[in-house]
Amino acid sequence: MGGVRVRSALSAAFVVAAAVGLAGVGLVYTARQTLTGSVEDSLALARNLGIKVLSLPISPIMETYEKTLAGAFQGFKSDVTEENIQSRIRGNLLMALSNKYGALLLTTGNKSELAVGYCTLYGDMNGGLAVIADLPKMMVYRVARYRNRRKMDIPESTLTKAPSAELRPDQTDQDSLPPYEVLDRILELHIEGCQSAEEIVAQGFDEETVRKVLRLVRNAEFKRKQAAPVLKVTSRAFGTGWRMPIARGE
Repeated sequence: MGGVRVRSALSAAFVVAAAVGLAGVGLVYTARQTLTGSVEDSLALARNLGIKVLSLPISPIMETYEKTLAGAFQGFKSDVTEENIQSRIRGNLLMALSNKYGALLLTTGNKSELAVGYCTLYGDMNGGLAVIADLPKMMVYRVARYRNRRKMDIPESTLTKAPSAELRPDQTDQDSLPPYEVLDRILELHIEGCQSAEEIVAQGFDEETVRKVLRLVRNAEFKRKQAAPVLKVTSRAFGTGWRMPIARGE
């Protein structure tokens, strides 16, 4: 994590609840895009859950990538390519620790992100089990708050700050996606309700937004085919409950 996000925090809480306890390893990556307060939130979460913290700076590694690719990228502006490199650096470090410690790496993406492909292959998608990948984004927040009713382990600031991948300055998820309240409902109607774009639009949703979301779902199928196994909690989870072709016509 580039500083703790609610999905990572909830996943960590689940690990501890499953009696993994001190065998778990909390990770803080100090990178140029880490938001103010994110590292502090990570440290607070680790203290509350009693898990180990490792600080692994990725900025020097990213600088090496930039230097190596400078010639090949000459004339190109910085874009999502550089963001994905950062995510894959994190993924590589996580897999290295997984190998060294003999521990299972959990991928922390949620259903909303996996549905629309808001995730990086060989980056934050790395892992052997997707614990919360059948929970829509807003449900992740609700479950996290429910978990905090027992003990305030997840910092309140983690639950209130704008969701961000922290891969570029001032980045938020809503730069690329509709508000999660809207996105989650459209995805629920389409994935679990098996409704078409026309049927969803008829319920009052903006047509352009609906068609964009469903297009993202179709285009992300190749990612889901390579994703970690998902723990099913809804009526239709990605995996055995979802069989769609990777290539299809519009």
